[in-house]
Amino acid sequence: MPDFNRRDALKMSAGFAAAAAGEFSCIELAKAGPIQVPVIDKLSVRVLVDSASDIFFKPAEVSGVKTEPGRSANSLLPLHSEWGLSLLLEPQRGDAKRSFLLDYGWTPAAINGNMELLKVDPSKVEALIMSHGHWDHLGGLIGFLDRHRKVLPAELTLYAGGEDNFCQRYVRGQGGDLADYGMLDRRDLAKRDVKVMLCETPVVIGEAAFTTGKIKRNSIEKVLPNTLVEFKLKDGAGCNWSHYLPAEMEGKIVPDEHIHEHATCFNLKDKGLIVISSCGHVGIVNSVRQAMEVSGVEKVHAIVGGFHLGPAPADYLTQVVAEISKLNPDVIIPMHCSGLNFTQEAQRQMPGKVLTTTTGTRITFGI
Repeated sequence: MPDFNRRDALKMSAGFAAAAAGEFSCIELAKAGPIQVPVIDKLSVRVLVDSASDIFFKPAEVSGVKTEPGRSANSLLPLHSEWGLSLLLEPQRGDAKRSFLLDYGWTPAAINGNMELLKVDPSKVEALIMSHGHWDHLGGLIGFLDRHRKVLPAELTLYAGGEDNFCQRYVRGQGGDLADYGMLDRRDLAKRDVKVMLCETPVVIGEAAFTTGKIKRNSIEKVLPNTLVEFKLKDGAGCNWSHYLPAEMEGKIVPDEHIHEHATCFNLKDKGLIVISSCGHVGIVNSVRQAMEVSGVEKVHAIVGGFHLGPAPADYLTQVVAEISKLNPDVIIPMHCSGLNFTQEAQRQMPGKVLTTTTGTRITFGI
């Protein structure tokens, strides 16, 4: 049993009181030690939505990781690419197969249309995961639920990194004014019978995956400029800042530090960790180190997803790639916001370790 301090006990008491009153509450437990993560035999990752399409994409293989193109089932309708990311994760352990959906792209049209064109069966999805509170990762979620909720499990859980996933986000418009960048309203999830689990500490999902929990920031990495975030809760919409920030932050709109962004991970038999960072605002090195710490697994097999290094200055990018190289992964698979600059620098510093993907690509680990 982990130890609880007085602050944790007060949080828990307040959480139970709010729950009893019918309000939303998040209960943050004391820090736990490394979790016992499951070992899987195989993992398939299907890129449902990403920002690029390539009809000439060719199969490739690096260190036992295989990529294959995904084609539209309708020759007159192409797969829809947009800024954002959505991944179908299908781990296998013995004869047991699982299916999780990680992030949902920017629009319902993209994720719903591509699932149909790729002949992905939504009824097999057992759990939902949300990496962080950006609209290009959650914009398609409610539309996906509206289309497919009736075929999904009756008891469906969305695993979110933490309370700030529900904060209002903004971007700067052309004139410098704040422009709405979306907010996931938990009431919309409740209306669709979706339970939310806040994974501020590591959580095992479906006896196959695990989340990192809140990611420590102990590398050279920094959060590059992105959105602004508002710490406000009104009529059940927004985020309960008082759970994790001082009272004076109420109503403040500040640069987004993505306090509760988390990564989704797997422990592949005889290979090591597969760490999927959907956007990596908190740092991809930080994310991988956190996965290693909470799992107790030191070998890194693959680092996958968005690393948010597209806007990185050249000198900073060089340093970050050098730190990634020190982790000694077998393969790097950049997507979404990683940036062509990252792919080129990774190929320079880690030749023979980089695989690229496109919308529709299937990646197979454990072949």
